[in-house]
Parts: sequence; structure tokens; C-alpha cells
Amino acid sequence: MKFPRLALIFGCLVVATVAFAAPAANAKPNIIFILADDLGIGNIGCYGAGPSFKTPHIDALARGGIRYTNAYTVPLCGPSRAAILTGRYAFRTGATNQDATGEIKPSAEKFMPQFLRPAGYVSSMIGKWGQLPLGPAEFGFDDHLKFTGSGTYWNTQDKGKKYLVNGRSVSLPDKVYLPDVMHRHAVEFITRHREKPFYLYYSLSHIHGEILPTPDSAPDSKDLYADNVAYMDKLVGQLVAELERLKLREKTLVVFFGDNGTGGGYADRSTVNGRRLAGAKGDMLEGGALVPMIVNWPGHAPAGKVSADMVDSTDFVPTFAALAGATLPPQTIIDGHSLAPQFRGEKGQPRDWAYVQLARNWYVRSTGWKLNQAGELFDMSEAPWAEKLVAPGSESPAALAARQRLAAALAQLNPAGGIVDQGDGSGRHAKNAEAKKKKARKN
Repeated sequence: MKFPRLALIFGCLVVATVAFAAPAANAKPNIIFILADDLGIGNIGCYGAGPSFKTPHIDALARGGIRYTNAYTVPLCGPSRAAILTGRYAFRTGATNQDATGEIKPSAEKFMPQFLRPAGYVSSMIGKWGQLPLGPAEFGFDDHLKFTGSGTYWNTQDKGKKYLVNGRSVSLPDKVYLPDVMHRHAVEFITRHREKPFYLYYSLSHIHGEILPTPDSAPDSKDLYADNVAYMDKLVGQLVAELERLKLREKTLVVFFGDNGTGGGYADRSTVNGRRLAGAKGDMLEGGALVPMIVNWPGHAPAGKVSADMVDSTDFVPTFAALAGATLPPQTIIDGHSLAPQFRGEKGQPRDWAYVQLARNWYVRSTGWKLNQAGELFDMSEAPWAEKLVAPGSESPAALAARQRLAAALAQLNPAGGIVDQGDGSGRHAKNAEAKKKKARKN
């Protein structure tokens, strides 16, 4: 049964249709987790991005599923991916910065496929492994295609000359676009395993720099950045079309997520409803950690829903485990909250706050408020465009209540009592941070 719904989305009135269907008993959905690189909400049409960004296929996923407006992750890619794959905060895993993330050991931390395998899932990692340690196989992936570094597209780039397929080095031919190779591998994987439940961690090249022409770019293109957003969207559409062709669409949960906010060089133009967000990738402001999140599962997730529930990147481990019927180890603290009820159209128990940490900086974010490690409280009523510092002596009842509530959450987590960041405080690779300082001194 379908009912029309009116929704106010970042100031725009949208008519949506909400469809509910009871999921089959004990059904184990296929799970495709699409992770875009350096893609913020200001790059996606359905979030209010400007007209230069065309994302019709991702927008269609949102119309047919749930679009989240309060989904948070770590503002840099390595620690963000560690939280996504372990379901645990950085002060527990040690993944506090880009270098430290690479020190995680399989003996200490389990990743998503290791939780899902006992429930009968076969898994694949396609794309960027980046700052994560060792390789996908050491953390439980049955299949993988891995490229080196970030923003890898063509063999004209040093890091694009070769890629790895299940440990075997493969040369990328001339004029062959690596994202197309990744797409074909994804299609081969889901085709080969369409008779059993699968988990695909699809870690895109797009839209991390180096921003280069795509196969669809005009020879005289004046906007390669928009070309890359459009090509990423095209690949998402092609993958959904393959699910349709294989008659797997209603059996497959698709989650689209950003690994952090828009890269700083493109943040000025990546606006929402014409306004620049506060901050960008690497910042502890809203633009660093607030990312697009779309959940599409026909016949299960309600269509056309816009959810303001708080979400953070540790939530995927318990969510996918619940949907898969997998058991999480009782001796391990999993920080995430299961979103499985909401993915099925139920109310569930949304979390009260999201937690974000990068290096020695952290905050808890609730609806309307944010409290950081320095005890600074921010009024977030104008987010994502502005964050207003609340005066320390404010007697506002709402501010006092928010401070008390969020301080209690931080006290319960006790990040300072966990693994302490040993980097320079920026969260970035030490060599990159030093190079940036040298450039600043030179300038």
C-alpha cells in the first residue's frame, strides 16, 4: 500500500510516496555498501547541491528509499573506514589518524566480513583500501580488487599503473579507466554469487583528487570536477541496473555513504541550497563529518522517507549483523547502534547522539547541539551552514540541559581514557602535515 507524503527537505517541498512491505521471514539480504571518496552532501542533487552537480541515479535511490540528514563519520578517510568496518570508535582501535589506522592488526580487530561469514555471507572489497593495514584478505574478504592510494583513475598516474586482484598484480592498460574495471569486477562478483547472500564493500575512486577527465568528459570540458561527480553517479546507476537484470533488486540492500566531507579545494562550490557549509574534509566542523547516506531496499525500506535520526559510521556493523542473522562477539565493545528496524520501516531506537573523533579532538553531536573535548558547546540550529558557540556562562535552560546531557555522554565514553593519539593533532599523515607546514613557512 502506498501513501503520499509531503516532506520539507532543506527548505524544499517534496512529494514522496512511501511504500511498506513485510520482509520475508528470516531473509538474508545481499548487502552492497557503496563508499564515495571525499563526497559531501553539497555534491548530491537530492541534498540541495547546485545545478552543476548532476546525480539522477543517486537521487533515484533516495526517492526509492531513506535519505538521512544527520549521518556522521570521521573527517578523514582512513579513520573513517576503520570505524565503518569495525563498528568501534578510534580511542578503542587506535585508528585516530591516517598513520595510526595502518597499525591495526587482525589479531586485535575484526572487520565486517569476519562478522558476516559465519552467517553464510561471501564478501568482496573493490576499490580503495588506502590507509587500512595489510590487505582485504587478512581481514576476512573472500575476494578483492585493490588499487594503490587515493584518486586513482588512469595508468598515466604513477599509482595507477597496476592494481591487485586477489593478490595478483595486474597492469592497467592504456586508455582503460580503472573505475570501469572496478565496476566489471563488481558485476562479476554479484553474478557469480547471486544464489547466496553476499556483502560487497565497494570503495569508489570518485571523487578524490587528482581530478582528471572521465571517459565521458568533453575534450574541452571546463568542469572536470562535475564530470567526475556525474561519472560516479553513472556507475551507481549501472550497478543498480545489473541488480535488476539479475533479478536481485528486492533481495539487495544498497547503502550509499560518504567517507568524509568534500575536499577543501572544492568546498566553496559544494553548496546546499546555495549556501556554503561550515568546514570541509579534515575539519571538526559540520562540513567535515556530515555525509550523504541513502538506504534503498525495495519492498523493505520505506520509499521517499527523509530521516533526521542521528547516525554515525560505527552503526553499520551491528546493522548488517542484525539483518544477516550474525552474532557479534560479546567480549568486544561495539559502539554502533543497529539501524535494522529503521531499514525495515520500523521506528526502532534511534541513537541520542553521534560521536566524531579525529586525533585528539572529538565531539558528541545531538539534534541541535554539539559538545567537544574542550567543553565548548555549540548551538547547531543553523547547521550545516553555521555553528554558534554558546557563551560559557549562558543561563539558557535549553543550553544547560544540552550541556548536561552531552557531558554525560562524553563521560560515559571517556575517550581520554582510551588509546591516545600520538600524531601531530591534525589527523593527517605525518609526511603530509610536515609538507604542508613547510609550504606555509615558505609562503
